[in-house]
Amino acid sequence: MKLAEWWGWARRRIRRAEPREPAIGLALGGGFARGIAHIGVLRVFEQHRIPIRYIAGVSAGSIVAAAFASGRSAEEIAGVAGHMRFRDVARWTLSRMGLMDSDRMEGFLKKLLKAYTFEQMRIPLAVVATDLNAAKPVVFRDRGEVFLPIRASCAYPGLFRPIRYDGRYLVDGAITMEIPALPLREMGATHVVSVVLPMPTPLVDPQNLFRVVNQCFQILQARTDWEWRKHSDVVVAPEVSGSGWDSFGDSERLIAAGEQAARAALPMILAWIEGRVTPRARQPGRARA
Repeated sequence: MKLAEWWGWARRRIRRAEPREPAIGLALGGGFARGIAHIGVLRVFEQHRIPIRYIAGVSAGSIVAAAFASGRSAEEIAGVAGHMRFRDVARWTLSRMGLMDSDRMEGFLKKLLKAYTFEQMRIPLAVVATDLNAAKPVVFRDRGEVFLPIRASCAYPGLFRPIRYDGRYLVDGAITMEIPALPLREMGATHVVSVVLPMPTPLVDPQNLFRVVNQCFQILQARTDWEWRKHSDVVVAPEVSGSGWDSFGDSERLIAAGEQAARAALPMILAWIEGRVTPRARQPGRARA
């Protein structure tokens, strides 16, 4: 082997051996008002300068993910969450498809976000909805406005009217993908932190139609959570089981719960950044429509 060839071979081996900065992806699950807990996770990441290379969300998580991706800080998002009420994003309507319309959400998002399209986001963003016709997830991430994807991702069946898009009906992304860990892998994340917001356990006696539907989803998701866990390296689970779906006035406690859960995961995440721990190898999957 000639000297130049040997040197080229040696340089390639050295580059492969050098520790690379992890490409961390953050996946935010749904939970209505309980999604405010995601802000606490973001606050801890900011405090410790943990770089988020990619971010994805479903349902309430899509709102927080889009705000952060657009350039809002955790503190700015918390300021909005502290004054947010359900009527800011929904209104009652007469429809056979749902009890509420989410058209108000677009105005809310225009005030919250600093960028309105996927192309303008400072952090690559993915928003997951569910295609009712095809019975599979739809991942929005490359181009176009974020308003319709977020409204679709938040369209809880029975409560919100489905969103009509490209000849299809779209509803809550959590139906087919409770936590959007897989899209982060497809975007290039080497390390995935998934944030899940647990429901009350044991289940309480349902008092109305919404709670009946909600607990049915909880039972279903408990049986399929392995699907997103296999694409996650760390799972952060804020203790929010004592908060209801409409607990918007409980923002301080929810944010504190997110902070506490994120701090518990810090040792592992910091070890990634310092190159002391490498997550196990994973096989990429498919989740795009």
